[in-house]
Amino acid sequence: MNSTTYRSVPDMLRSNAALFSSRPAIKYRKQGAFVTLTYAAYYERVLMVARGLAKIGVKPGDRIVILSENRVGWVIADMGILCAGGVTVPIYPTNTADQIEYMVNHSGARIVFVSGKYQYTKLLKVREAIPGVELVVSFEQFLGDPALPVTTFYQLSEIDSPITPEEKKKIEGYIDLIRPDEMMTLNYTSGTTGIPKGVMLSHNNILTNIRFLTEQSGVIDENDVLLSFLPLSHILERTAGYYLTIYNGALLAFADSIEKVPENMLEIRPTIMISVPRLFEKIYHRIFENAHRMSAVKKALFHWGVDVGRKHVAATYIDRQPSTLISLKYALADRLIFSKIRARFGGNMKLFCCGGAPLDKTINEFFWIIGVPIFEGYGLTETSPALCFNNFEHIRFGSVGVALKETEFKIAEDGEILVRGPQIMLGYYNDPVTTAETIQDGWLKTGDIGYIEDGFVYITDRQKELIITAGGKNIAPQPIENELKMDKYVTSAFVYGDREPYLTALIVPNLERLLEFAKEKRIHYYDPNDLVMHKLVQRLFEKRLADINSRLAPYETIKKFVLLVNDFSIEGGELTPTLKLRRKIIYEKYKYRIEDLYTDHSN
Repeated sequence: MNSTTYRSVPDMLRSNAALFSSRPAIKYRKQGAFVTLTYAAYYERVLMVARGLAKIGVKPGDRIVILSENRVGWVIADMGILCAGGVTVPIYPTNTADQIEYMVNHSGARIVFVSGKYQYTKLLKVREAIPGVELVVSFEQFLGDPALPVTTFYQLSEIDSPITPEEKKKIEGYIDLIRPDEMMTLNYTSGTTGIPKGVMLSHNNILTNIRFLTEQSGVIDENDVLLSFLPLSHILERTAGYYLTIYNGALLAFADSIEKVPENMLEIRPTIMISVPRLFEKIYHRIFENAHRMSAVKKALFHWGVDVGRKHVAATYIDRQPSTLISLKYALADRLIFSKIRARFGGNMKLFCCGGAPLDKTINEFFWIIGVPIFEGYGLTETSPALCFNNFEHIRFGSVGVALKETEFKIAEDGEILVRGPQIMLGYYNDPVTTAETIQDGWLKTGDIGYIEDGFVYITDRQKELIITAGGKNIAPQPIENELKMDKYVTSAFVYGDREPYLTALIVPNLERLLEFAKEKRIHYYDPNDLVMHKLVQRLFEKRLADINSRLAPYETIKKFVLLVNDFSIEGGELTPTLKLRRKIIYEKYKYRIEDLYTDHSN
């Protein structure tokens, strides 16, 4: 386990490139096959980028944008920017031209790295509005427009000219000058509650975060393989995935896409993956779908195994009093059932890490039962991001774990969670007013509501997402949405009711299950839109909802609902790049259908 402290992120890479020089650092797909870069080769490619940036006049502190999907060029460019003393400004590749325009101008970036022509075209569209951009560097080759100069990544790096000892010494001189408290990245918030804010994070913010995550996990080392698929533009993947892997001398492998993750897991055989709840929800429902189709004997065996596993997890990890009898039963269940499920993840999975939104505790517990624990944690862009997480030593389902070292929590009078620690941001870029409002006496206001019990942190909801009904009740929508999504007929859900007399929901049905139901009931329909309006389908969901409502407080119950055929998506604008609901956009998109649920149709 790495216990070394570094002055900066490039200092970390330099040290580990020497220590693990011949070990594989990065694995990625190239022309159909996976190839690897060793630590030594990766560091040399990084130095080439830093050399190229220095030649075109990049100075310490200059902000440089990366506008790209996950790929090997992303991590080489990022480290190259940092080695040149620059500040990386990652922008989500799903952002629109107008959003990109704001971030490029606000950050004052002169150089933008892009993945290819698609992202370049977005910049070209707003060319007149981004006069400060002098050069675009593309990972792929294409013909640019004279109005917006473009060069290739290879040209900038001068890939055919190896780094000379003099050049290496010069660049490492820049690395030596970087102070731990200097800004290393400017990360923009997703803007779900307004204009994106530029979060300034230092080298020390990131380094303390990965050091404490490594130490408190107790299981991460140079033999690990992390499969990366969440956007690197998101601080969770960047810190807990990419930087943490380099810190430990482990291997970072890039998935082809989020859709290809299942087959990439079989090819790469990772030990660690970071995800958001949506992936785990889909895996959980898929496993239970398969169990549903089993013979009566196999189905009974599956449910017996899950029951034994639940007792094993409780005895081993919660109560810390392992039972020999339960352990023997669990070993049998593991051999007959769980080992086969784990094989679908590549067979080597040690743990999943989950953040970004609340994970249903039933789903979390199930992954621990099958022997692939989920370390659920909590943090913000403003906190680099990790503040606390569950691990093998400290686990409570439904919580987001215990605090990282040197991290303090307290609850304000209104229930808001306040935090302080070495991972707290430097502030918001060019926004001293919002910075002063957010950080008071060293305590960062998270905007989340929660409580602490036995050292474990529990999040109840986002302060800004609380629904305040016409009756004055404060309701957190996420736990209710999670309750809905646990139903086998539901894929996604959105709960509404702000300033209204009761709650309503937009529900996306599990189409596979619904088609099965239609076949069973011999329902005739033209298309899915016709099917969801059928009286038998409506009656089915009324019954499912009545069952869910029986487990909720009276004021939390869903009185009316609308069934949607199309799931929420990033492309449709309803989800952020990290798959969180964009509530304002969903409301605007389905405004008339929601308002109709509050209209009295009896007259």
